[in-house]
Amino acid sequence: MTTATAKSKTYRPGKIRERNHELILAAAEQEFALHGFRGATIQNIAERAELPKSNVLYYFSNKKKIYAAMFDDILARWNTLFSSVTVDDDPAEAIAAFIRTKVETSRTHPLASRLFAMEIIQGAPFLMTHLRTNMREWVRGRAGVMQQWIDQGRMAPVDPVQLIFLIWSSTQHYSDFQVQILMVENKAEYEQKDFDHAADFLTEVILRGCGLEPPKK
Repeated sequence: MTTATAKSKTYRPGKIRERNHELILAAAEQEFALHGFRGATIQNIAERAELPKSNVLYYFSNKKKIYAAMFDDILARWNTLFSSVTVDDDPAEAIAAFIRTKVETSRTHPLASRLFAMEIIQGAPFLMTHLRTNMREWVRGRAGVMQQWIDQGRMAPVDPVQLIFLIWSSTQHYSDFQVQILMVENKAEYEQKDFDHAADFLTEVILRGCGLEPPKK
């Protein structure tokens, strides 16, 4: 066996596992959004993912674990970019990138945001532990970076935690309340240019409220 062949055989199972995870979690978003936690079934998730039910159960032993993994994936997708920001980064560029990424995920993954909103409205029965641990730690860490920017005089003395809440809520509005937006603006659908305009508007307003000059595009 050649070295290349050996590497291929070692590498492929990991890629298959990663791909199956993506298929299952994407299918789960659709199934849970349509039927809710109680109405969704593993069989339907498997059919949507075009995988045998036994394959889904190989990765996730029950529906609750799929649901939890789906939200872990959603939250990571939203916050990954800002997770890597440090005090050495430029505040305006970092916050602007965070806003634009969140608006873009409202366009590309609207179901994810609606699922999260429904879970929170219901009292977060499946996300309570995550909110009290992982999310609380993430918010404190990101707020800590912004507080250092404030202490260094690099941005206005705003409340960093409230700023994070503002960015989350304003950007997710474009998926959670898209029907309302379309009716008010008298549009059949929201297009890429509309999301771009929303991102430009939010970036301008939020950054100027933080005493920051929006980066040039």
